[in-house]
Amino acid sequence: QVQLVESGGGLVQAGGSLRLSCAASGTFFRINAVSWYRQAPGKERELVGIIGSDGSTNYADSVKGRFTISRANVLNPVYLQMNSLRPEDTAVYYCNAVVRITSWGQPRNYWGQGTQVTVSS
Repeated sequence: QVQLVESGGGLVQAGGSLRLSCAASGTFFRINAVSWYRQAPGKERELVGIIGSDGSTNYADSVKGRFTISRANVLNPVYLQMNSLRPEDTAVYYCNAVVRITSWGQPRNYWGQGTQVTVSS
C-alpha cells in the first residue's frame, strides 16, 4: 500500500510564499509522475501542475511563473514552491502520484489527504 502525505500548508498574506511537500511511503517499484491539484470551496478540483519521471513539468496557466514543482530524487518527495500568492490561490492542495507497485503491474493513482493553503488579502 502506498501512502502520500502532504505538508507545508498554512496561512500567508498575499504576495507571500509557501512550499508544500508530498512524500510517499510504502513498498513500490517506481513513481511515474506526481501532480498537484487544488480545490477551493464550492469549486471543482483543478490541476495545478505535474512533474514526470524525467523531471519535465507542466503548469496550469493560472500559476505559471509563480509556482514551481521540483523533486529531491526519483519523485520522492516532490515539492510545490508557491510564490506571489494571491487570495484566489486559497484551496486545499492535494498531491496525486501515479505509482507502479511492481515492475510488471499496471500504474495506479494515489491521493494524499490534502493540506490547506489560505492566502489573506
